Amino acid sequence: MKYLDYPPIWLLGFIGLTWALAQVGLTIALPLWLKALGGVLIALGLGLMALAAFAMWRHHTTVVPHRIPSEIVTDGVFRLTRNPIYLGDAFTLAGFALLFGSPAGVVFVPVFMAVIQSRFIAEEEAWLGTKFSEEFQTWAKKTRRWL
Repeated sequence: MKYLDYPPIWLLGFIGLTWALAQVGLTIALPLWLKALGGVLIALGLGLMALAAFAMWRHHTTVVPHRIPSEIVTDGVFRLTRNPIYLGDAFTLAGFALLFGSPAGVVFVPVFMAVIQSRFIAEEEAWLGTKFSEEFQTWAKKTRRWL
């Protein structure tokens, strides 16, 4: 089952759960501007993911969790957050929750972030701390994990 343990799978699962709750009537009527905000959050999330993936590609390192990175990326969107792809996932989930009118979906965002923290970020930061010790410590001190 390790081949299913990837952030996009978790994100799709949480989006699916949010959608399912909306289908069984656990929704509220949101004003149009909040639904529009949902679309903006999805676009922001996808854009953040794309910028981060491009930066990692430019540095010739992996975007695949469970693989040891060959380089540490600290420029571009990585100056704002140590985890722009995961932050993009969280924005995307929040956006879909708003589009679905699902308050439970919004509550799932911090749960999703906790899952990502325990399943992926802890391991990735351990690798970075071991392989790029001084550079990682300097970057981690000045760059927040999420925002």
